[in-house]
Amino acid sequence: MTAVETAIAQEIPFSIRGALLWGVQVLRQAGLENSRLDAEVLLRHTLDMEKEQLYMNGDAPISAGQEAKFRELLLRRSRREPVVYITGHKEFWSLDFFVTPAVLIPRPETELLVEVALQYARQFASRSSVKVLDIGTGSGAISVCLAKEQPTAAIVAVDISPVALDVARVNARRHGVVDRIRFLPGDLFAPVKAVAETFDLIVSNPPYIRSGELPRLAPDIHRWEPTIALDGGPDGFDTYRRIIEEGHKYLVTGGPIVLEIGADMAPDVADLFSRTGCYGPASVYQDYAGKDRVIAAVKLSTSGAAPTSISRG
Repeated sequence: MTAVETAIAQEIPFSIRGALLWGVQVLRQAGLENSRLDAEVLLRHTLDMEKEQLYMNGDAPISAGQEAKFRELLLRRSRREPVVYITGHKEFWSLDFFVTPAVLIPRPETELLVEVALQYARQFASRSSVKVLDIGTGSGAISVCLAKEQPTAAIVAVDISPVALDVARVNARRHGVVDRIRFLPGDLFAPVKAVAETFDLIVSNPPYIRSGELPRLAPDIHRWEPTIALDGGPDGFDTYRRIIEEGHKYLVTGGPIVLEIGADMAPDVADLFSRTGCYGPASVYQDYAGKDRVIAAVKLSTSGAAPTSISRG
């Protein structure tokens, strides 16, 4: 056994407080930076307690079954399995989402993608329905949030992974919007190509990590999260090229494509939009860390006159 596995196997009489302190030590020994937070979340999950309950009942004992479960969760975390996959929960947009290793873990930066998409969607608020295409929906977090915030949104959520779509359906049902989201399996635009459907808005958080950088990502990411949702090809732009080159065929005039981007990618993605001749000038939006995070461009009219766009944020 490894040193961490040996520590986990030790027989220790547990109170809640003792279990927490011991869990912190185990995860710290495993080299995890957020050992305190991780141990707390895993213990709360084991005991089915809120944070306040955990600290108010610190002297209470835990059962043998709870102790065994906590040991198992600590072992999984020590092997770099993300806490989110262990608990099956991730908060995004102040909503609780079900997640599994079949989907990318929703991240706070992606909330900006939702914000920007909503700004554009509200330009179509006078219509009875705002048609949205979410490419690579994964957990369904983007689609669900758009449906919750924009009551007139009618969303088509596409993913190449049928298992990911199963996760997304769970989240749509959980948040009461399953009747306004159609889930279609397939690669990018393939599921909507046959019916020649057009949309007011296309949104996507595509894979954009450069292939050569994947092994250098944190083990929590490259060992556990789905590679298909991370790998953007040799230069990171493979999926951007495809979405931008084809997207105008599925947009109404004045409709935007809104994309999450890597922090160093804005100039190149803007150039992809420009080179097609089908979109107005791209707008770039920065996250709270001041990094470029979202880019958007609207489809030009056939006359070539650029519609009004939302300025850089």
